[in-house]
Amino acid sequence: MSNVAEIFGSMVFNDQVMQERLPKNTYKALKKTIQDGTPLDIDLANVVAHAMKDWAIEKGCTHFTHWFQPMTGITAEKHDSFINPVEGGRVLLNFSGKELVRGEPDASSFPSGGLRATFEARGYTAWDPTSYAFIKQNTLCIPTAFCSYTGEALDKKTPLLRSMEAINKQALRVLKLFGSDATRVVSTVGPEQEYFLVDEKVYKQRKDLIYTGRTLFGAPAPKGQELEDHYFGAIKDRVAEYMADLDNELWKLGILAKTKHNEVAPAQHELAPIYSITNVATDHNQLTMELMQKVAKRHGLVCLLHEKPFEGINGSGKHNNWSISTNTGVNLIDPGETPAENAQFLLFLVAVIKAVDEYQDLMRISVASAGNDHRLGANEAPPAIISIFLGDELTEILNCIEEGRVYQGRDMGDMELGVDLLPKFPKDNTDRNRTSPFAFTGNKFEFRMLGSAASISGANVVLNTAVAKELDEFATVLENAEDFTAALNDLIRKTIKEHDRIIFNGNGYSDEWQEEAAKRGLLNLRTTVDAEKTFFQPKNVELFTKYGVYTESEMKSHYEIKLETYSKVLNIEALTILDMARKDILPAVNKYIKQLTDALLNKKQIGAAVGTAMEEDLIMKLSAMCDRCYAAADKLEKDLDGVPTSDVLTEAEYYKDTILPDMDAVRAPADEMELYCDESVWPFPTYGKLLFSV
Repeated sequence: MSNVAEIFGSMVFNDQVMQERLPKNTYKALKKTIQDGTPLDIDLANVVAHAMKDWAIEKGCTHFTHWFQPMTGITAEKHDSFINPVEGGRVLLNFSGKELVRGEPDASSFPSGGLRATFEARGYTAWDPTSYAFIKQNTLCIPTAFCSYTGEALDKKTPLLRSMEAINKQALRVLKLFGSDATRVVSTVGPEQEYFLVDEKVYKQRKDLIYTGRTLFGAPAPKGQELEDHYFGAIKDRVAEYMADLDNELWKLGILAKTKHNEVAPAQHELAPIYSITNVATDHNQLTMELMQKVAKRHGLVCLLHEKPFEGINGSGKHNNWSISTNTGVNLIDPGETPAENAQFLLFLVAVIKAVDEYQDLMRISVASAGNDHRLGANEAPPAIISIFLGDELTEILNCIEEGRVYQGRDMGDMELGVDLLPKFPKDNTDRNRTSPFAFTGNKFEFRMLGSAASISGANVVLNTAVAKELDEFATVLENAEDFTAALNDLIRKTIKEHDRIIFNGNGYSDEWQEEAAKRGLLNLRTTVDAEKTFFQPKNVELFTKYGVYTESEMKSHYEIKLETYSKVLNIEALTILDMARKDILPAVNKYIKQLTDALLNKKQIGAAVGTAMEEDLIMKLSAMCDRCYAAADKLEKDLDGVPTSDVLTEAEYYKDTILPDMDAVRAPADEMELYCDESVWPFPTYGKLLFSV
């Protein structure tokens, strides 16, 4: 068994290592850069680079890489060795400050959404010193941002860092009015990660899993999740060994893996970390997903991160536990114990409520993908309608403030904020609501709509920027108020009254909520395409450009890439369906029909007394299903030939409205045939084997 305290962070150039290896002045300057965002002088960068190189070489490294997050949704890295030639045919191992702070990978083949032409290859990576360098596969990895030659963001980290700076600036303005001595505010996140594990041998027999990450065919197994016996059940030995190995690898990289358990669906599991600063949490989540898949192979397993790998059972999400904290240790989404803290808390609370209500569309866009469309609103995940769960007591307190009523749960008196009559309430004052997309859970908000394979960057960019905008407006009002307390009361009351439609504590799965949400004027953007149509509303353009999070050209890039990716994913799935239907399923079923026909003829030779009802019935049923499947595949192929390519939205709409139904039409008779075919004839492993083989 590993000594966790000894291995934790052993592959990270963290604060402890920096204190040990850097001169005091250099260490202080680097800490100031990390804490305050001040630039690092190149001479100091040289000292840091030299110490980092020596440490990495002692750990067995021969190369370094600028590790970045292009808009593919995964990470990228180009490895360079430390070697530099010297006279006499020898080499020295060098690493300069310039190599540390800036790199120049080829940017031509990364998605840019029209920001640049394909032949324009230059791109730059810039060190993010707030996220510690680490060692992976004998390579020193330096977390970086990635931008084009003209300075536009080509990655998911740069907008995130910009959004964090926006919320820092505006939150500090508000805190100053409350007399806080905080000098920095950061958003923090703890992303819970769901995933499936399947046997590698079984996985390799499924083209759909290999090409798309999800099963495009598959009849339900006799047993699914209906007994609810997998959730939090005893972890099987093979899975437990995998989880223990994964924990060790994550701990070495300083990733705060805390909780692990079986999830609702068979073969589904979850890993949850302790929260950390948002850009670090984003880096760590990308590493977590990479290591989940890599470690699984050591154990003869495959880790599936697709949002909906299996039809008919729960898909996988990623719960984004978001909060805001100061460098003085105050969680601004914590109700606190004193009236003054409660007043401050309520102001930040209503800022979040207002932000979510005004930017429902951006919240939905931030979690949109072809895979997540299968999951949202399927009675297993939050609906596509954005709403906020606050719990009964907190909702009642806000109602009292809005209506000027006395809150009956505490001392009687007028509801004045920031004075002794303000009620204190516990963090956990109500049950949790698993159907809510955005739930208050005591001292944080849990954004539950993210898909399991997604980067958490996009969702947190929207949250940070939208809340920053509301705090900006609040600060402006309060800074110009003659009577701060009166203005604070009015501001909170007015905000609640104008945005309480977004608060919903009931069952998000119910048909009644769909109707009620429509009456409230809440958006119901069911698909990625529906959501993306709202992206360029003037309020959204103003939000991102005003706070310097995206330029208009970067927004256009985001839009283009999102819709292009949606269409490309569905195109790959459609081609895979055609391949499997024509090369595997239909030949296999025809082979089985021949076996039945031979058996039927043999029986008839014996005589009329021998029953042939089964063979005759199966031959008729399977032949009819084959014809339906063949015809549906033929239509799918023809419709794929007719995909319009005039613009990305038209193309994506065509895939949504035409190709997706075509794919379902091929799948339906194929899944039905699986139920009637001899298992030895069926061309790939069934759901039963996939879900219960580990």
